[in-house]
Amino acid sequence: MNSISVNKFRDNLKSFVEQVVTQHQPLKVTRRSGDDFVVLSADDWEREQETLYVLQNNDLMKQIAASAATNTKNIGYKPTAGELDEITGI
Repeated sequence: MNSISVNKFRDNLKSFVEQVVTQHQPLKVTRRSGDDFVVLSADDWEREQETLYVLQNNDLMKQIAASAATNTKNIGYKPTAGELDEITGI
């Protein structure tokens, strides 16, 4: 993560915000007074929130682990060619 001073961020606010949004990379802004902050695009923040939700949901994590185990063993449900086409939109 790139880091800049709050003064540099303030002087170039528009370009730094554009950079964060288009490159999907957060930007750490440092302050002399102590508490730093991070600038993050709304899309990236929402994606992070969804990831945290999944990781904190024990039932969902168990389902994912069980699915990964059946996939590793090559057992479990196998969609038909038609179902795969429908899933992938082909």
